[in-house]
Amino acid sequence: MAEYKGIHGTKIQNYTTDPANPILGQVWYNETSQTMKVQAVTTAGAWATGGSLNTARYSLAGAGTQTAALAFGGQDPSFTGVTESYNGSSWTELNDLNTARSDLGGAGTYTSALAFSGNTGSTVANNESWNGTSWTELADMNTGRRLLGGTGTSNTASLAFGGYIGPPGVTVFTESWNGTSWTEVNDMNTARYGFAGTGIETSSIAAGGELNPGNTQAAESWNGTSWTTVASLNTFRYLLSGCGADNTSALAFGGNVPPAIANTELYNGTSWSEQNDLSTARYYLGGAGTTTAGLAFGGEIPPQTAATEEWTGAGSPTTRTITSS
Repeated sequence: MAEYKGIHGTKIQNYTTDPANPILGQVWYNETSQTMKVQAVTTAGAWATGGSLNTARYSLAGAGTQTAALAFGGQDPSFTGVTESYNGSSWTELNDLNTARSDLGGAGTYTSALAFSGNTGSTVANNESWNGTSWTELADMNTGRRLLGGTGTSNTASLAFGGYIGPPGVTVFTESWNGTSWTEVNDMNTARYGFAGTGIETSSIAAGGELNPGNTQAAESWNGTSWTTVASLNTFRYLLSGCGADNTSALAFGGNVPPAIANTELYNGTSWSEQNDLSTARYYLGGAGTTTAGLAFGGEIPPQTAATEEWTGAGSPTTRTITSS
């Protein structure tokens, strides 16, 4: 009978902790947990519990990746400017926004983010830049709105779209930020608010939302110049969140039908497919990351929650415990 070493070229090694960078197919014995483990790939995407926010809140914004994320603003239930960073296991309190608010847009990374517009009891156009340490007030948006979409790669390159300006109501307005000022660009096809906005400033997706009245499953794709209607979500909903790298790769999760739902859907550039649900059904939640390594945090169940969940997409590396069953 062939031995493991003869097949893989290595022996099964003992570790007191799991190896930092195991290779695909590697098997080892963890002496501390007294378990045999293997480095494999996921066959289906799934959510797992992460570290909770320090401040439970809803209607917050997010930026960054699964292991380097930023959460800011929201309601707890008062308007707040609380900012927290996530390192892949826990959240740390940082300097607050200058303007406490909810329903705001967010974009960028955990060291270079933008927070724009929102709700302070009335709709505001305030715009703030994050440098990894503190927030700085910058030029306001041309049109203040709340529950809008935001995407971007940094605090000098972001996109803001849709939202509620009421009265008179929802908007299709899209604005581009260059680090100095906001510029009006081509409008969305469908006015909406409370939708999932994912991607970057030149390649974004807007999915779901509220049409005022009535929620929608419609989605649109931004190519850096204009919006195009694409395949719709499978489930009508609003006040959802999402994450993704561009307009061919998006994850939409949570939302309100009502009631609050946990539905998760994956977009591959052509169509949306149902995925494993969030563990906690919620709406008004924040999101960050990509379709292979995403993050969902905060939101309203109700009441508001501090729960964080980490998404691992199908085909991603994962460590599994080998059992006899």
